[in-house]
Formats: sequence, structure tokens, C-alpha cells
Amino acid sequence: MYSLAQEIKPSGNIILEKDRDSVVTVSDSLSIAGQIIQQDTIKTDTVKKAPALLTDIVNYSAEDYMRLSVKENRMYLYDNAQITYDDMVITAGMIILDNEKKEIYAYGIPDSTGTYSQLPVFTQAQNTVKPDSIRFNFDTEKALIYNTRTEEGAFKVRGEITKRENDSVYFMKNVKFTTSTNEENPDYYFYARRIKFVPNKKIVTGLVNMYIADVPTPLGLPFAYFPLTDEQTSGFILPSFGNSNNRGYFLQNGGYYFAISDYVDLLALGDYYTNGSYGLRLQSSYAKRYSFRGNLNFRYENLLDSERGFPDFAQRTNYNIQWSHSQDSKANPNSRFSASVNLGSSDYYRESVNQANTGNFLNNSLNSTVSYSKTFPGEPQVNFSATATHSQNTNTKVINMTLPTVQTSVSRIYPFAPKLGAKKGLIENINFQYNFRGENRFVTTDSLFFKPEMFKDANFGAQHTIPVSTNFKLFKFLSVSANANYEENWVFKTYEKTYDQNLRREVIDTVSGFDSYRTYGFSTGIGTTIYGKVNFKKDSKIQALRHVIRPNISYNINPGFDQYYDQYTIFDEQDQTLTERVVDYSRFQGSLYGAPGRQFSSSIGLSINNTLEAKVRDKDSTATEPKKITLLNNFSMSTAYNLAGDSLKLSPIALRGSIPVIQNKLDINLAANLDLYALDNNNRRIDKLNINNGGSLFRFTSANVSFGYSFASTDFDKDTKNKDKQENDTFRNGGRPDDLFGKGTDLDGRFYDEEEDVFAKDGDESSNNTWYNYDIPWNLTLAYTMTYSNRTRESEITSHSIMFSGDVELSPKWVVGGSSGFDIKDGGFTYTQLRFQRDLDSWRMSFNWVPFSERSSWYFFIGIKSSILSDIKYDKRREPDRRL
Repeated sequence: MYSLAQEIKPSGNIILEKDRDSVVTVSDSLSIAGQIIQQDTIKTDTVKKAPALLTDIVNYSAEDYMRLSVKENRMYLYDNAQITYDDMVITAGMIILDNEKKEIYAYGIPDSTGTYSQLPVFTQAQNTVKPDSIRFNFDTEKALIYNTRTEEGAFKVRGEITKRENDSVYFMKNVKFTTSTNEENPDYYFYARRIKFVPNKKIVTGLVNMYIADVPTPLGLPFAYFPLTDEQTSGFILPSFGNSNNRGYFLQNGGYYFAISDYVDLLALGDYYTNGSYGLRLQSSYAKRYSFRGNLNFRYENLLDSERGFPDFAQRTNYNIQWSHSQDSKANPNSRFSASVNLGSSDYYRESVNQANTGNFLNNSLNSTVSYSKTFPGEPQVNFSATATHSQNTNTKVINMTLPTVQTSVSRIYPFAPKLGAKKGLIENINFQYNFRGENRFVTTDSLFFKPEMFKDANFGAQHTIPVSTNFKLFKFLSVSANANYEENWVFKTYEKTYDQNLRREVIDTVSGFDSYRTYGFSTGIGTTIYGKVNFKKDSKIQALRHVIRPNISYNINPGFDQYYDQYTIFDEQDQTLTERVVDYSRFQGSLYGAPGRQFSSSIGLSINNTLEAKVRDKDSTATEPKKITLLNNFSMSTAYNLAGDSLKLSPIALRGSIPVIQNKLDINLAANLDLYALDNNNRRIDKLNINNGGSLFRFTSANVSFGYSFASTDFDKDTKNKDKQENDTFRNGGRPDDLFGKGTDLDGRFYDEEEDVFAKDGDESSNNTWYNYDIPWNLTLAYTMTYSNRTRESEITSHSIMFSGDVELSPKWVVGGSSGFDIKDGGFTYTQLRFQRDLDSWRMSFNWVPFSERSSWYFFIGIKSSILSDIKYDKRREPDRRL
């Protein structure tokens, strides 16, 4: 005979005991109230059993008490009660198990102050519901849940009554759902009288209205569908509405998102204007883990100004293609493919009406590179690469392309190196390489890009280079290097020049066919490093000074290659007299690699580099070592003496260096040129020292001073480190890595390159609802440059400007910023942008304003932060006027 245990412990399993040694799970014939089971110990009962009530162990616990009521056929659990059955967990202040109805009831309980506490929490798998009370049936697994509160993805859902059909379908009545972090008092919510809720999949509603601050709005739908899946899902993107002075009313950035697969997607957006203008944007991202990732972006615009038939009517098309591809280093260590493409119409960034990053129009060049490289391991190692490049000047609209450039190189070979041990001396360090470079180059214009005319003037050839070098020590302290270089150039197009006496002009004939020339040269250099140090008293602020000097002397010699030059005669007629004039030329002038040098050159180069450092006593009294700072960094002086020239043998002296003002933060960069030679009355250099011409020893010809500095309020906080700036979209398109050109705004109103919200997060001290932030966060970036020129006695500052950009968090929810600059020389502001952002808890509001210049425009946005409701927004913009 089995019997229930006589005592009930505060926690455990519902079990049977035999002499407290054998344990048996509750069977279908055992009621939770403790009915006795009798079993024949000799004969097995063959009667078919009824379906089991419980299919798993029921674990239970309670802190205060647990009581079995045989009369009511119920079990009562009180105070922090918990029931675990299969994958279901219910916790509450009070739980009742009714065996008669096969149901569980869960409620909260009042605490010592009378406050309703320990509300039920119903958890099954990954779904959690927090209602006021629960009624659950073990048999049907259905439930009624009152005042339920649950969170699914970005949504927080609260319903008055919830009926649980099964673990995947819920029906709810009088429901509020929102993405606000304040669940009890959301700043906005959607109200639906009835919804169907499928966890991790969707919410389907009937009539739904939007409430803001508990005030109903006219925004409503007869039905709505909200996806809840974490996976990417295809769907429509709602356009923004606005109007333009030149093109009428418009719809912008509307389209469809295609979730093609886990590896690739596609975003298709379009713009339409009532005057007939339109635009198209296709953007795709792709990735394969441990292999590669990239994105492709194509933009096309057909823009009409004014109306057809009017004198100011104009039509133009612009396009832009961007492609970025990178290969994971783990995919193949011996081969690599990468791409960084930005090409299109030269006027795209200037004329586009839907280019969010307005700073891009300041860039004057577009550049692209697509490359494949492969390494063949071995001794020696062989490297191969094929590259296509593109460089486009948006001002002149000239395009230079190489399609392709093929390069092969063999690693350094040391023919006299010992098999074991380090290489020593002149002979053992002799090494050589082999490099091959083949090019197919095009020079064209924007209007002829990829048209047949572009390929007619293709210029292709090949270059072979064999450098030979060695290095060794001389007298232990001098480092000597010697280099010789052999170069052979193959071209397939040369140019013959003659003079047509009848036409009185030079005639150039293009000769197609193989031709080649060879050049060689030699250089050597000797240098050393000299250290000087001065020590001071240990109790002085400056404890030591160290001066590092690196002098270097080099010699270069290159012969003249007259054999590749020819002549033609020009007959000039002056005063009815013909005079002959001989013109030298090379048939390789204008070819792929240009003509070889004709003049013999032999020169000595002189340079000296200086670094000045100091050891100072650290302000931190616990520091055991003095702090090292740099006073003068890489200050160099260099010049060259021409041994082969008859005059002007000494080239101008170049001065370069930087002065660290704030260690690792602010360096002032200096550059200047000094000339020993004087100028004549026509401001041309003459072979006469300036001091002998009534001037000073040196003639100051040019100078430049520049610095860039970024600092923020966190720099003055010892407990906070400033994050490095990420490169922005303007930089990736050829501009600056900072935001001195301004910030662009994305379709959701967020400024580009904000990895996180600029506003404080919930839970941070700064996110409290305070009226004033006493520690006002701010950041500022400065860039200054000044250039002076006096090469021909002009003695003027040719450029002098300062640029600045910064943001200030006026309050925990307000951020104001701007980017601008001032041309000190010409007295005017450069491109200026003002930025305003307001955190509205669940909403984001931003305003981007360019107050003046040809790019004068503004953009206002307000919308819900959550990406799942990103289409609930209002934005309006004034586009820049058309540039004539």
C-alpha cells in the first residue's frame, strides 16, 4: 500500500512515498488532493487507464505556507508561490490548484501597507506575461488573463482581457501597445478594441487609433498588421511628402524592401515630382560569414526645372554608383578581392535633390578601386595583382581610368646571404627584386564615359623594374645604403613630330606598334643618429632634455638618354628673312610612361632631422618615473646641390616640423622654403646670391601653418576617455574624416555615423527628468590653415581659413550643433550647417538647416524611434535652389 507523505514541506514535487525510500511520479489516478491509490501486490491490473491529467512533474514552492484541502480538492500556495509544469512557469503571491476543474488560479496579494503586490508572471518558452490575475486549465491548456502586460520585440502590449488559445495564439480585448519605455504612462500608444496576437510573429488588429499623451488623434486605420519577427521581412516603405518651388509637389523615398535571403537584401526607393521629375535608388547589402560582405548603391535622377515651353525649362540626368566589397581575412590567406567604387555624373552631388549628406558636394573628386591579389608562397615568393582604378575631377570633369593594371613582383633575393645566421657586410646584404607592371589607361571626360570614343584613345604598355640594393655599417656608427635601378618600358603607341612649312605649324603623327626604351640610375646615402642629453636636478620641474639628430648625405646620378631624342627644323620668317630653329623631341613624349630624361644629372642631397624631448616631474605624486614629453617633433632641413649644373646649383632649403602643444591632441605643423638666390627685375631666379644682391642671406619664398584639434567635455573628466571618431560617409566618398563639412541625415532623421543615440539612455543618471544638466556635454573640432607665398616678390597670404564643428547638449534631451568656417583672407563664412535634435522619449525630432550659400536648405523630421514603426513620421524639406 502506498500513501501520501504525512507532512507537506514548503517546496518540492507532488510525489508518492513508500517507507520514504521509493519515489513515484503522480499518475493519472492520483488526485492532487491526496486520494489513496490501492494496488494488488500479486496480480497486475489489465484495465485500460484513463488519459493522464498531468504529463510531467509539477514542481511547486511557497515561502509562507502550502495547504492541501481534501474537501475542496485544492492546494493553496501563499507568498512568492511558484508552479513549474513542463515549459510553463507561474509565479504569484497566491496560487490555487483546483483538481476538480483541472485549473490553476494566480493572484497578487496585499502587502503590509495594503498595496497589491506580487502580481502573477506567466512564462512559457520565451514568452512572458505579467497580468493582474490568471486562470489556466491543465487539460485544454487555455487561459484567461486579466490586465495582461507583455513585451514582444519592440512592442509593449497591455490588454484588459486576454484569452490564450494555445502557446502560439492569444486573443485580446481593449488593448494598448506602444514602443515607449514608460509602460504605465506611455507618451503615445495605439488602442485597439480587439487584436489577435501571435508571439514572435505578428499583431493583427481591427479598428485601431493612435493616442498621444492619452489624447486620441485622427490617425486611425480600419485594420492593421504589425510584424514581430526578429528576422528581416519584406514590406512597403512609406514616402515623405513635400513641395519644391521648381518641381511642384513630390513624394520622396517611397518604395519596397525585399528580404531576399539571409545573405542578401534589396531596397528600392523612388521619388516623383508633379512637373515630371523622378528619381530611383537601389541599395543592396550582402554578407556571408567568414567569407565576404559588401553593399551596392545605385542612384538615378531625371530632373526637370520649370515647365516645358517656358524659356527657363531645363532637363538633365544624374547618376551615381557606389560599391563596397571586403573579404574576410579567414576566407583565403593567399588571395584577396576588394572593391571601393564611387563613380557617376560629376554634377550628381551638386544637383541631386535627394542627397542626404550635403557635405559630399564639397568634394572635388570621385575615386574607385577594384582589385584582386594572390600570393604564391615559396622561396622566392611571387605576388600577383590585377586592379581597375578610376579618378574623376568633378570640377574639370576629366576622368582617368586604368582598366586594368596588372602587377607581378618577386620578393627580395639575397644571392650571397649565408644559409645560417644573420647577413653582415656589403656583399651578404646585396639583394634584388623583379617587378612587372602592365597598364591600359584611358583619359576621357564625363560626357564620353564608357562611350566608344573613350576606348579609341586607350594607351597601354608595360614596365619592367629590377632594383638592386645593399646596406652595411661603416666605422660602427655610420649606416650606408646603395641602390641601383634598371627599368625597361614597353609602349605600343609613339608620336612622330614634323613641321609643315606651308601650314606653319607642328604636325604630330601617331605611330602604332611596339617600341621600347631602357633607363638606369644609381644612388647612395650615409647617415647616423646622434644623441645629446642634459640632466638637471631631481627636484627641478624639468629633469632632463634629450636632443636626437639624424643627419643624412645622399648622392644620385642619372645619365642622359639622348639616343631616344630626334630633331625637326622650323623656319621662322622675320623681316622677309627665313631663319632656322632646331627643336628636339622624343617620340615617347605623350606615351604611357613619358619620355626618358635627356639631361645628365648628378646631385648631392643634404638633410638633418631633429627631435627635442624633455623629462618633467609628473604631477601625480604616486608616479615613480618622470613623464616624457616632446618639445619639437621631426624638425627637418633639406636641400640639394647640383653637380652637373652650370648655375643655380643649390636648391631652396625646405624646413618641415611640428610643435606638440597638447600631447597626443594638438600639433602645430610648420613648413617653409628659403632660397639663397636672388631675383632679377622680371622676378626670375638668377645665379647670384641674394645677400650679394643687396638682400638678406635667405629669401623667404613660402610658408604654411596648420593644425587640427578635437576636444570635448570628457577630456576634463579623469574617469572618462574620449572615443575615437569614426570615419563618416563624406570621408568614404573622398572628403574629410571629421564632420567639418557638416553631417548628413538619414531617412529616419538620425544624423549619419551615430552608432548610438546622442541622448542619454534609460538608467543613466543623465536620463532623469531634470530641467538642467549641470555637466553639459560638448565637443568641438577645429582646423586651421594659413599659406604665405613670396616666390616672385608678391608677399601675400594666399589662403587663410579656420573651420569648426561641434555639438552641445543643452539639456538631457536637447542637442544643438553646427559646422562652419571663416575665410580670414577674403572675409566670408564657408559652408555652414546648423543642427538641432530633441529626444521625445519614444520619438525623435531633428532639424538640419543650411542658412545661406547656394546650398541653402532645411530638413525637418519627427518620427518614432523604433525601427518597426519607422514609417510613422512627418518630414518636410526645402531643397537647395538649382545651380545655373
